[in-house]
Amino acid sequence: MPTIGFIGLGTMGAPMAANLLRKNYAVTVYNRTPGKADELVKLGAAEASSPLQLAQSADTIITIISNDSAVEEVFYGEQGILAGIKPGATVIDSSTISSGLAVRLAADTAAKGASFLDAPVTGSKDGATAGTLLFMVGGDPAVVEANRDIFLSMGREIVYMGPSGSGATAKLCHNSIVGINAAGLIEGMAIAAKGGLNMESFLRVVQGGGAASKQADLKGVKVIGGDYSVQFSLALMLKDLKLGSVLSDGMSVPTPMLEAAKSLFQAGQTKGYGEEDLAALAKVYEEWIGKKI
Repeated sequence: MPTIGFIGLGTMGAPMAANLLRKNYAVTVYNRTPGKADELVKLGAAEASSPLQLAQSADTIITIISNDSAVEEVFYGEQGILAGIKPGATVIDSSTISSGLAVRLAADTAAKGASFLDAPVTGSKDGATAGTLLFMVGGDPAVVEANRDIFLSMGREIVYMGPSGSGATAKLCHNSIVGINAAGLIEGMAIAAKGGLNMESFLRVVQGGGAASKQADLKGVKVIGGDYSVQFSLALMLKDLKLGSVLSDGMSVPTPMLEAAKSLFQAGQTKGYGEEDLAALAKVYEEWIGKKI
């Protein structure tokens, strides 16, 4: 079995790494914030002191990091992955990043004699824990196939999207839809609440009708219960919508709904809700309508 290095032990990364350990892979972990590796070390992981040290011993390196600048630091820093990567190794980046950065990482990884796949995920925290994530992957299809068992130790499905950058593009398109859907759900719930409807009953109508969606299933109960524990944070949703906006601008695609959703989540961030679940956008609407949803 290949040795695996795993970088990024946040909401998604920690359970993904834990699933690899449960499948008996030898896993070395690294996280920029100290202490994040402790639980995984208890499960049998080794801990590296830097991305460079991790890369020197790993056959496959998996990264899931918050944004473009953090990914660049982990790859290009003095103690970064590219300073230590072995020829023949594979990098699987499951971060949500710009497609341009994914293409650049693929080229610079290839220059080191290694392979790169941009392989962001969908499935949220629950999917990461259950090992039911879907990977949307860009890169060499032969490399994707060679790493099939690793992907399926963390998820249920691999969807090949095309050459390098295609996985990143797919994720930004997907999350643009997620943000628009979530904003639409919360706005409709705000109207219902202001109209005096029973919110549990209204949510049943939504889930049983043409407005049914994964966001209604995931976020409806959270909004009604005021439960903003993080499945996917509002700040990360806003970050992805901003990246989607840049992508669409570069393609000259008009995106009025994306821009509206981005503005709404920006309002939530400005109010201080960024580190809560994206469903905390409901608090902005609650302020506007003057009552709880």
